[in-house]
Amino acid sequence: MTQAAAGSELDERVPGRRWIVRLDPVGRGSAEVRVSCGRPACAERRLPSAAAGRTAAVAHLKAHLRATPAPRADTYCACRADGCRAHLPDTGRHARTEQPWRCGGPIVLAVITDRAGRWWQALECCSQCAAATPGARTTATSPPSAPRTAGRPTPAAAGTGAGTPQFSDQQVTTRTGCPAPLPVPAPLPVPAPRPVPARRRRPPEARIGRRVIPRDLRPVSLRDELTELGDLFRAYQKRPEPDLALLADLQERKARAFLTWSDVSCDVTLRLEAQRAEQAAAVIRRQHQHRTGRVPEGEESGVARLLPVSAQWEYARSVLAHVAGHTPLPGAEARLLALMLTLRTAHTGTGNLVGQDVNALGLTDPEDLVEQLSGCGWLSLPGTVGDLLASRPENPTPITVPSLVPDEDGTGPFTFGRKTRPKLSGWAQRVVSDKKLRKAKAPAGARLLAVTLATWTDDVGRLGRGGQGVTLNALATRVPVGSGELRDLIDRLTAADWLTDAALTDTHLTGRLTERVLPLTCPLPD
Repeated sequence: MTQAAAGSELDERVPGRRWIVRLDPVGRGSAEVRVSCGRPACAERRLPSAAAGRTAAVAHLKAHLRATPAPRADTYCACRADGCRAHLPDTGRHARTEQPWRCGGPIVLAVITDRAGRWWQALECCSQCAAATPGARTTATSPPSAPRTAGRPTPAAAGTGAGTPQFSDQQVTTRTGCPAPLPVPAPLPVPAPRPVPARRRRPPEARIGRRVIPRDLRPVSLRDELTELGDLFRAYQKRPEPDLALLADLQERKARAFLTWSDVSCDVTLRLEAQRAEQAAAVIRRQHQHRTGRVPEGEESGVARLLPVSAQWEYARSVLAHVAGHTPLPGAEARLLALMLTLRTAHTGTGNLVGQDVNALGLTDPEDLVEQLSGCGWLSLPGTVGDLLASRPENPTPITVPSLVPDEDGTGPFTFGRKTRPKLSGWAQRVVSDKKLRKAKAPAGARLLAVTLATWTDDVGRLGRGGQGVTLNALATRVPVGSGELRDLIDRLTAADWLTDAALTDTHLTGRLTERVLPLTCPLPD
């Protein structure tokens, strides 16, 4: 085939489609950008920033690519006029003069992007031109076709399909003026994945710490014990919170197991490691005792609790239980005031009170509440309520709670003595007048909840015995509020750094008191 014949045959082919989406600044002093498209039917858009414009331009280009039919096989490359490397004349020794164009392969739809992100161009070209264009990416390929005349590239035959979306508002025509047929995309075969040969893997070695447990270790019970201990130590390292009692038990088991392992293997290093595990267990056990306040007599506890004796913790719980069943008025405010007055008069039924003691409880109307308690006969005052609220520490007001006055035989509702009463009263006063509760202006319900939870924790501050939480039925007997108000009070205590990890379900309240308030807790018995 001569060069002229080849050129005329190329000219009879349909020119490839191409269009460009551009991103340009609007003008100086403005961050707006302009998105324009080479298709006549697409209107210009303005975006407030370059990032928004780049996102809109990419989305616009993708919309065109989705609506564009498969590349046409009867086209010549749209990049032919742009100095494409595949179309440059070959001046070397092996120049192929019989083919003026050096492109070939199936027709593809390629996308070229500016490195600076200022324009995106889509065009139809052959696969060789797409490979020769820097940064070009292929998005679609023409379907395979029957072979054509020798001496020309082998394009794919174009098929026609009704309902295929048009590429633009202007229909592409051939040199004869007839509309060019649009191809019907054909699904490309997908090769089946290669089967992955199964690899035989050896079972993992059992370990405890850095030591490998031999598979042939005997007795089997010793090997099982060491394997279980290794799993338990690794599980302990993933715990969100430490449990010193559990860790001490694990160290003691490790010491016994390593001692047996040393005897059956005659390995001295195992005996030394068993001794270290035994020492670690003793240290961790002592740390747990100091942390929980349950240390042997004569030793100082790690948590300096305001009430250091377990008997005092039981006395505090007994006062809360008594007030829950003998408060004459409903509501959390009446319950809190009755609790504080009971602690002031618990031993003999009489005590001294000043106005600041009542005003610091966060009551809505303290004067009216004291009037109601005295009006129903539960509280007796020598003067008026106004005199009580105005009294100062140098001139306190004597009060009497008749139900707490001992009988003729000297017995009352409580069994603790006169030296314990001021300690309990001081403890409760410290709780309700906590600095962060006062700063947050916590209501009386939140202060009553704080006192109640302080007596329902374990050694490390978790709510309930063993950290299992407090049942809502038991909590409702001590803090008379609704479920909605209770959730608000819990949020207030959490915000005041009093409660953490709180979780309220339909039946329980779980969580723990913070390290800051551990000295104010009264742990439950084991």
